[in-house]
Amino acid sequence: MTADPEQSVAQGELAELRRRLDVAYAQVEGGLTLLTHRTKETAKEVDELNTRLVTLEHARWPLPSIAAVTAVGALVVALWQAVGR
Repeated sequence: MTADPEQSVAQGELAELRRRLDVAYAQVEGGLTLLTHRTKETAKEVDELNTRLVTLEHARWPLPSIAAVTAVGALVVALWQAVGR
C-alpha cells in the first residue's frame, strides 16, 4: 500500500491548525486569567477606598450644626446687648 500524498498533506495541515488552536486557546486563557486578577485587585481597591471614605465621613466636623449653634449664640448676644442698654 502506498500512502496518499493528499492525506499526508491534510494531516499536516490538521496538525498545524491544532497547534494554532492550542496557542490561541492558551492566549485567551491567559488573558482571562489576567482580567480575573485585575478585577479582584480593583474590587479590593474599591473596598479599601470605600472604607476610607466612610472613615472620613465619620471624622469630619459637623459644619452645619456648628453654624447653627454659632448663629443662635450671635442672636443671644445681640439680644442681650440690645436689652442691656
